[in-house]
Amino acid sequence: MKSKAVRLYGADDLRLEEFDLPEIKDDEILVRVICDSICMSTYKLLKQGKAHKRCPQDVDTHPIIIGHEFAGDIVKVGKKWAGEFKPGEKFAQQPALNYQGSLASPGYSYRFCGGASTYCILPQEMMELGCLLHYDGQSYYDASLAEPMSCIIGGYHAMYHTNKTDYQHAMGVKPGGAVLILGGAGPMGLGAAEYPLAMAENQPRLVVVTDVDPERLARAKQLLPTEKAGVKLVLVNPREHTDQYQYLMELTGGQGYDDVFVYVPIRELAELGDRLMAFDGCLNFFAGPTDSKFTAAMNLYNCHYTSTHILGTTGGNTADMKEALALASAGKIRPSVMVTHIGGINSIGDATSKLPTIPGGKKLTYTHFDLPLTALADFPRLAERDPLFQKLSESCSRHAGLWNAEAESLLLAHFGSDKR
Repeated sequence: MKSKAVRLYGADDLRLEEFDLPEIKDDEILVRVICDSICMSTYKLLKQGKAHKRCPQDVDTHPIIIGHEFAGDIVKVGKKWAGEFKPGEKFAQQPALNYQGSLASPGYSYRFCGGASTYCILPQEMMELGCLLHYDGQSYYDASLAEPMSCIIGGYHAMYHTNKTDYQHAMGVKPGGAVLILGGAGPMGLGAAEYPLAMAENQPRLVVVTDVDPERLARAKQLLPTEKAGVKLVLVNPREHTDQYQYLMELTGGQGYDDVFVYVPIRELAELGDRLMAFDGCLNFFAGPTDSKFTAAMNLYNCHYTSTHILGTTGGNTADMKEALALASAGKIRPSVMVTHIGGINSIGDATSKLPTIPGGKKLTYTHFDLPLTALADFPRLAERDPLFQKLSESCSRHAGLWNAEAESLLLAHFGSDKR
């Protein structure tokens, strides 16, 4: 059958093409992709091409489909999986396969599996590893955004604290502690700020988010509560304070932060986070630098005498993904706080290549129609002359300005993409 997809042929070489998919094997599953959100990791893949650790070396002759944050409907199930999955059901997927030591991953490595497509074929290893997930939530975008949310959740679960009595590591952020998210008003940071408000255990008492972008901070203040479930949330622009270290320290009563996340790969920011750690503090360098020689100075005196420690996380596991889906389906987290733009399949290539220069948060794309990449903030202006955007604008207004299930349904119905 025919599929249309954005395919990578090498560094800075993306092409939107229609091509034939092969018939699925007995251990594969054919899916109809509905939406795919664009990740900065895909931009890194585009810039590096064959130099990327997940990119096959024959990509110039056997191009791969990009996009790993995707969801949709199952169309056809190979015999091996017929008892577990059925045509017509929605799916979510965890692309971090780690299969038998291979780095191959949907959106990076496969000729026929990636989210920037109308249809694709899921390889047997995805099902074998339990990375294809049943999903019965209302919206497709929640399932798509469960992947970045799983990375956030994985970051929280990977934090740890020590115990001098028995040397056991207590996993997760410190219960009743203080969390600091540096550079956190971007799309992933907003998700990281929302998650502790919904945590079932190890819930902190204070979450402080910093950012130097006034527009991003203003949007964060509109979307995030100042307090929920006993957790106080504080948003800070460090440039508004003469001594940002002193100000941030004072927010903890001078005790420092039990858990620090660095969401931007800036040396000074990492070093500030190190200075702000409390006794037995844990720092997660969450940001992924493109410079393989990126370094920062860490205080090893504190590491020795006050038990501070540092780790880094990338991605989440299947359990993290399931948690993200459950919380989103229950309305306990809003992955849509990440989304600032929507677009069609025709917008994916250009948006990916220009991703660092496009303001705002997540770019959410729907793959069965063409639509220019459009900011949610532009909906009211476009509504003046376009009935579709009038409906979308009104829907988002009813949902605190956020993309939502109603708006998604309106969009899919308009283009006839709601028919499975």
